[in-house]
Amino acid sequence: MVSVADTRRLHPGTIGLSIIAQAPKQIPGLIALFAAFSRGRVEIAAAILGVGIVLLGVFAWARWRQFSYTIDAGELTIAEGLLHRSRRSIPFDRIQDVSIEQKPLARLFGLARVKVETGGGEADEASLDSVTLAEAARLRAVLRQGGTPAAAATGPVEPKRVTVFAMPIGRVLAMGAFGFSLVWVGVLFAALNQLGDLIDFDWREVRDIAGIAREQAIGLVTPIFAALAFVVALLLGAISGIVRTLLVEYGFRLEREGDRLRRVRGLLTRTEVVVSLRRVQLALIERSMVSGRFGWSSLRFQTLGGSDDAGGRQSVAPFARDEEVAALLAEAGYPRFDPLPLRPVAFGHVVRAGVWRGGVPLVAIAVGTVFLPLVAFALVLVPIPVALALIARRRHRYAIVGNHLQVMRGVLAKQAWIVPLARIQAVSVTRGPLQRLLGIATVRIGTAGARGMARPDVVDLAVEDADALARALLRRP
Repeated sequence: MVSVADTRRLHPGTIGLSIIAQAPKQIPGLIALFAAFSRGRVEIAAAILGVGIVLLGVFAWARWRQFSYTIDAGELTIAEGLLHRSRRSIPFDRIQDVSIEQKPLARLFGLARVKVETGGGEADEASLDSVTLAEAARLRAVLRQGGTPAAAATGPVEPKRVTVFAMPIGRVLAMGAFGFSLVWVGVLFAALNQLGDLIDFDWREVRDIAGIAREQAIGLVTPIFAALAFVVALLLGAISGIVRTLLVEYGFRLEREGDRLRRVRGLLTRTEVVVSLRRVQLALIERSMVSGRFGWSSLRFQTLGGSDDAGGRQSVAPFARDEEVAALLAEAGYPRFDPLPLRPVAFGHVVRAGVWRGGVPLVAIAVGTVFLPLVAFALVLVPIPVALALIARRRHRYAIVGNHLQVMRGVLAKQAWIVPLARIQAVSVTRGPLQRLLGIATVRIGTAGARGMARPDVVDLAVEDADALARALLRRP
């Protein structure tokens, strides 16, 4: 490969953005500035402010001046550091994804952050913050095309784009309405309690004005006040869900370009992420407890590169109908999820879940009753987790359908995985103490790039079925 030898620095606007980002973190300076203002010493406050801006500017300029990136034959090299200099090289064959992000201030100046992601860790391997949008597009094209001289000279050569999924503003608002947060309910009632102490409300004033007894005043006002507070809390919860969803999902658009999916979304912080279909390891379909009852699902692909999810998954359809999910699965070469051929796990799943969900609370209630007899009334709640365990066994199913493993779990919220057999990296059969007593085992499925929870494990199979499934999964189609 011919060397490109293209060394550049970040955009000079990086200096200004760095000053703005670092200013709120300068606690000692802010304290001194506030003290000067509070004492009427405007000239001292102005001097502190000026010196602080100059110092931040000097350090920001020095960091910018010492940061450079070079695109050479077969690798991206980044050099940075003031006192401690570092230089790291990223071979092109390690790069899994190149994404572009625009935060609110960066959008005002037409700048963007380029994130280079590899499959070797959870964090971004490199971040170039900030460059112009044209330079961001050029970098992405060059890094994808292996740093060839043609890519560096002619700029980005993008294949034709076709929109395969989009979320208009109405759907984004609907998704936000289902994202109700109970946090606001607690915040409101805590605030009202603090407000009552702050204004020193006296019920005797109500008695004097209304000419009724204190107890009557409380009995009249409290239910109305509680009802109004509950309604306001519900409204705040709904509004918070809508606002949070608007900030993240506004303008959601998924486009197909060759063997990649390009996702653009965000109101204030605009992100542009590319998912290589060749690097998709599995598909995860999720239905939440409420919106799922209305036929809405979400679809995420687990990829080799970094992502916006703790489990290494990229959201490609956060609020979609079944037909839209099936169409996106087809774009990635995955079959539609079909629950009909799936088989349930062993009945021991009910026993084990019942012991943990019902037995542990039962012991806790028995201990609590010794100290407080009223705790015994909680016994009426113990059958609920046991009943959920019965339902969970019916909902936890699995099967190898063609060249894919399909697994589903969940009672109120449901999850369904589609895993190509060729993408399975490791299979293990594990048995805990209770599982050994019940003659059951768990088949754990490992794929490249998987992190955290929500993995397509098959829990509580009969031992012979677990061994048979493990052998079948390790066969390659």
